[in-house]
Amino acid sequence: MFTLSACGNAPADSKSSSQPQNETAAATTEKKTEAAEKEKSGVGSTTTAGNKTLVVYFSATGTTKGVAQQIAEITNADTYEILAAQTYTTADLNWNDKESRTTKEQNDKSVRPEIGSEKISFDGYSTIFVGYPIWWGEEPRIMDTFVESYDFSGKTVVPFCTSGGSGIGSSGTNLAQNAGSGNWLEGERLSSSSDIDGWIKGLKLS
Repeated sequence: MFTLSACGNAPADSKSSSQPQNETAAATTEKKTEAAEKEKSGVGSTTTAGNKTLVVYFSATGTTKGVAQQIAEITNADTYEILAAQTYTTADLNWNDKESRTTKEQNDKSVRPEIGSEKISFDGYSTIFVGYPIWWGEEPRIMDTFVESYDFSGKTVVPFCTSGGSGIGSSGTNLAQNAGSGNWLEGERLSSSSDIDGWIKGLKLS
């Protein structure tokens, strides 16, 4: 079971007002290899092992990624990027086109776009931030794919979104219902650094 605790319309992950010597050399090579593997998997670590906060995000144009990285820096968290198996193109994100990929996806609540990044283990994490843009007033369907693929039992889950104008709406509640587990807090639309810092302090997670 999940609990939900209290504490726009187009792809809004954009600026639209409407709406991705020898020992030294060896060490360097190893670090580059590790970085490449993390880029492929979608996982990036900003902490040492054992810390218990994770920031998960999907970002089609980079806006949500920027906010997620700020949250990770403030909370000393690890990050995990949800990558679409089929990357969203500019044409896909055209909300004016009724035949665009995102328009069709958002008009069908049963659609579950495939995730391309490798799965991540939630072991050791007690708090998970989940970020995404607002598309057509809701969470992107790929976020539904994500939450339905994991068990959030015993986790505090904090949704956040980016948008050119729309608020978070019912997207956080939708995700909590689709996840079916976890203690989901009330989410927030974030933009400026001051918004992010103040919001995190207000959560009183520590």
